[in-house]
Parts: sequence; structure tokens; C-alpha cells
Amino acid sequence: MTEASATDDLDVEVVLEHLRDARAFDFTGYKRATLARRIAKRMETVGISDPEAYVDYLEVHPDEFEPLFNTILINVTAFFRDAGAWAVLRDRVIPHILEANPEGPIRAWSAGCSSGQEAYSAVMLFADAIGVEGVRDRLKVYATDVDEEALDQARQATYTGRELDSLPAEMADKYFEDTSTGKVLIPELRRAVIFGRHDLLLDAPISRVDLLLCRNTLMYFNVDAQQRVVSRLHYSLAPNGFALLGKVEMLLGQSDLFEPVDVKSRVFRKVTEPTMRGRLLAMAGVPAPTIDLEALEQLVVEAFEHGPDARLVLAADGCLLAINARARRMFGIPAESVGRPFQDLELSYRPVELRPAIAQARDEDRTVELADVGRWTSTGDLSFLDIAVSPLALDGKHSGVAISFVDVTQHHRLQEELESTNHELEVAYEELQSANEELETTNEELQSTIEELETTNEELQSTNEELETMNEELSSTNEELHAINDELRERTLEVDQVNAYLESVLIGLEASVIVVDTELVVRVWNGRSFEMWGLRADEAEGRSLLALDVGFPLERLRTPLAKVIAGDASEEPVVVQATSRRGHAMTCSARVTRLAGAKGAVEGAIVLIEEVR
Repeated sequence: MTEASATDDLDVEVVLEHLRDARAFDFTGYKRATLARRIAKRMETVGISDPEAYVDYLEVHPDEFEPLFNTILINVTAFFRDAGAWAVLRDRVIPHILEANPEGPIRAWSAGCSSGQEAYSAVMLFADAIGVEGVRDRLKVYATDVDEEALDQARQATYTGRELDSLPAEMADKYFEDTSTGKVLIPELRRAVIFGRHDLLLDAPISRVDLLLCRNTLMYFNVDAQQRVVSRLHYSLAPNGFALLGKVEMLLGQSDLFEPVDVKSRVFRKVTEPTMRGRLLAMAGVPAPTIDLEALEQLVVEAFEHGPDARLVLAADGCLLAINARARRMFGIPAESVGRPFQDLELSYRPVELRPAIAQARDEDRTVELADVGRWTSTGDLSFLDIAVSPLALDGKHSGVAISFVDVTQHHRLQEELESTNHELEVAYEELQSANEELETTNEELQSTIEELETTNEELQSTNEELETMNEELSSTNEELHAINDELRERTLEVDQVNAYLESVLIGLEASVIVVDTELVVRVWNGRSFEMWGLRADEAEGRSLLALDVGFPLERLRTPLAKVIAGDASEEPVVVQATSRRGHAMTCSARVTRLAGAKGAVEGAIVLIEEVR
């Protein structure tokens, strides 16, 4: 299944019912195919394929309503969109409105105004015609839509970027002011427009409107909804008011309500019912020529006998008085039937009962007509007759009736063919209009998608620029780190060199050198210490000095170490008896001095033990 067919098969009724019940948005009059596409697009955005699951999602995430409405209500508009239509308004419609109403107030209505560009376009055209002061004193434009978010944007009258592309430069300079947020319409024109929420299917129309703008709005409704909306728009217009529709919208079948002013630009004018009928002119009389009465009577008889329509005459008592040749052939009535009661003839009740019509014509003294009476001929064909029963009077008294039968079979067939052709033509027009509307809807959806893609592209470009900036910053930081690393490497070499010098010095001393921190933990244990006491540096370093098991009585150093670490001056060397790692007794002198840090603080102590004898 293709993506298009999958969208067409999508049952969105459950979503529409939820929107109607939860948010009072009734989309039942909108075209289902368009609604299905827009709702499917939003469902795809949030990653949901089932409409019922999407309704559950709407209940859990109420903030989803706003993007859903923005997707359904395609707000594609621009200043002076379709320039040709606005030129017709400027050159033909607005001058006519001003001529018909030179001093009084002017009312306009922009139905489906979206973000307000078309309403403001109309205001600027009137400003060109009557000036800004004239707009302030006389013009009132009502701009309505069902989308509250679009109305909020329209009320700001502030536009930027692509929104200003279609605005003529001279109008931008004349009627807009520059601000930090974009171009804003001058207050005198902005106050001429009143924005409000209005549903064309549910709310009462605005009345007495001289100019109605309803562009690319009807095409979203189905045929029944379009007819209801068109009737409301006709009611809203003042006598001879003008309506401007979208370029794919037509008022098919509404010739009794609107007449075209410019079909290409979709400009129409309201048709007002006439208040009185024209009077008929009297026909002048002509004197009759002199003629022989017998010849005249014979001429009348011949005209009756050979007339193209079937005719017969009945006397006041209901007897057949005369029947012409056409009637005798059509109904199979012989000439000998003249003088017989009409009720005895089959013609009195077939193909239609004529006796009630004869009585009605006699009683009401008027012609009674029976139209499109069907009759089966002797050959089995169905024909149609128009029958007229006319009363006859002599000297003011009822004298009988004349009955005529006009064969309208061909006319009836042509009428049926005409009606069928008209119906097919109307269906074809509706299908064509629907196809055009669908195409325009698709174009607007594509335009909306293009704008979204352009916005996304700009965001991606901005993100790419930020990434480039971050990359440059990282490159700079990396260079700094390289410099720091080089400096650290140099410092490490210097430290290694100093440590080597120190190690060489410590090795060269003929004494046991032990360095401890303030906790008396051994930090340095030189090679002479290993030779004297038998502990390697890795065995001694990291352990408490007083806890080491060596041949020197380290406990004797506790007091000197504590004083030196506390900051007192170094004491005299401590002379003790000790035993070397080989078990030889010896006398040792131990001196304790302070280990100072870079800022002079005490960071430990240095113990220097020498063998004195």
C-alpha cells in the first residue's frame, strides 16, 4: 500500500470527535482527505500510527493540541498574495465602493485571516485611495479566524524576514515603522482592524460588509459545508457588495447569489433580488380586413381540422361536438363518435382522468393544464402530452370546453438529456473544483513544508557555525595543552635532574640520611641507611620512622623530632649506642634538623646519623 492510500484509509473520526468534545473545534464540515493527511503528518511527528492511540496521547499531553491545530489549519498567507487579484480590487472594486458610498463608513471582512497580512493589505489599498485619515475615520476591517495563535500574531502587526518579501517597498516605507523586532504597521492603520475568533460554519456572519476577503478557505470544506458558508457570506454582504475568493475557488451553482466581476481574479458581486417587476407594454390594435363570413367560417373549420395539435370540443352537456384529424389518428376515434357522450370514450379516462379537469375548468372559468402526461402508443413507445382544458362561453354563458393535446415527447427527452448533461457538467465542475482545491491545498502544504525545511536548514547552519566555533576553541585549547605539556616535560626533566643530583649527594654522604614528614612517616631513606641498618628504601619509605626495627634506638629521637616539627630550634646531637646490620656495636651521633617548604613552613624533619667510633 502506498503512503497516499494509507493516509486515505486512516480513520480520523475518533480524533475529530475528541477535538470537538475536548476543545470545541468542529471539523466535521472539512474535507476528510485533507484532514487525514494533516493529522497523519502530526501523528508521524510524534511517532504514533493508530488514531485511538493518538487520542490517548492527546489526553496525556494537552500541549500537543497546539501543534496539531497548527498542522490542520495551514496558515499560508502573504501581503498582496496573487498580485493580479489585488490589482482588480485597487482599480475596479475599491473605486466602485467609494463612489457608491462617498462619505459614509466602509466595512470589510477578512474571513480566515491567518496571521493578518491580507487584512492589512486591504487597509493599505484603502489608505492609498482615501488617505490615512480617511481610513482612521471611515474604515473598519473585521479579521477573523479559528486559530487563536495566528490571531495573536496578527494583532502584533509585526513582520520579519520572508513575511515581508511580497510587500512593495514603497508601502513598506510609507505604512511601516522599523523596530528592534522587525517592521510594524503604523498605529493609525493597525487600529482600523478588529481581530476575533470566528467559525464560518457555526458563528453568525458579520453583516453589511462592503468588501469580503475569503481566500483559500472554502476549498477546505466539503460541498455541503461550502454551500452553507456561501449562503452566509451572501447574507453578510451589503447590497452590491464585493467578494474576493482564492484562485482555485468558484461559486458554482450560485449564479442567483453572485455575479462575476473578474472570473480570473475570482472577484464577485452580490446579486440583489429585484423589488418590483417591469410593467408590460400594451400592444397596439390593428383593424381587421373585410372578409366573407362564410369563407371565414370555412377557414376556421379547416384550421381546426388540420391543426398540428390534437384538439376536440365538448358541448355544455358533455357530448363530443368536434374532433380534428390529428386527435382522431392519435387516439383512434372515428368521425362517427361526434355526438356521443365524452364519458363513453376511452379518452375521457386514459391516458389521464379528464373529467375532474373539465369540471374544474367549467367551475373556475379558467384553463386547467396537465403537464407531462405519459401515454403508451400503439407501437409500444412512451410519449408525453401537455393537455389544456379551456372553458368556452357564448353570450356570457358556459357553452362547453376545448381540449388540446400537445405532443412534447421530443421536448421531454431533450429536457431529460439537458438535465442529465447539466448534472454531469455540474458534477464535472465540482470534481474539477475539488481537484483544484486539493491541488492548492497540496501546494500550500508543500509551501509550509518548504518553509519548515528552510527553517531547519537555517538551524542546522547555525549549529554548524557553533560547531566550527567550538572546533576552533578546542584547537586553541589543544595548542595551549601542547604548550603546557612541553613546559611540564621541561620541568619534569629539571626535577629528574635535581632528583639525580640529590640522589648523588645522598649517596655520597657517609651518613645515614632519613627524611620524615610531620607525621614521622619516612619519605627518603638513602643508601647509607641501608648499609648501616639493613632496610632497603622500599621497605622503609612510607612507614613510621619510630616503628622501624633497626639497630638504632629510634625512640630516642621522638622528643627532638617533636620539637623540630613544632618549630623549635634544632637541639644538640643525640649520641647513642647502636648495632649495625652486621651486628657490630658502634657509637652514633644523630642530629635532627627542620625540613622547610617553599614558603618556609615546616613540612617535616631531616635525621642525620653518623658513626663516631
